[in-house]
Amino acid sequence: MIEFVRNVRLWFAPQQIREEGGTPDYRFSLANERTFLAWLRTSLALIGGGFAVDQFLPDLRWAWRVGLALALLAAGVLCSLRAVNHWVRCEQAMRRGEDLPVSRFPALLAALVAVVAVAMVIVVLVGWDG
Repeated sequence: MIEFVRNVRLWFAPQQIREEGGTPDYRFSLANERTFLAWLRTSLALIGGGFAVDQFLPDLRWAWRVGLALALLAAGVLCSLRAVNHWVRCEQAMRRGEDLPVSRFPALLAALVAVVAVAMVIVVLVGWDG
């Protein structure tokens, strides 16, 4: 937990990362940044999907609509937070010459999206009125 809190501070002061280890090949840092941006695009897509479910499915039962929308919105928020935390952890590992960090988050995100997708399939098959 202490490492996470330290990483949160680095989110807003990335110049402090330079104090650790040596400068990695710029190609790796740029690849890390592209990965970060891909996670942000995923986050924006999830947030957009959450708003779309809420706004464009007014005939869907309230509980279904809100549940699906909140699941997508929460996944988007978590994805954006995970993106910046993973960027910091990868940058630190590259500077220290360590293995890149591993994470269960991609599997959890995929499972959540799959659950929402299955729920949407059920909604389509059963009908919007439930």
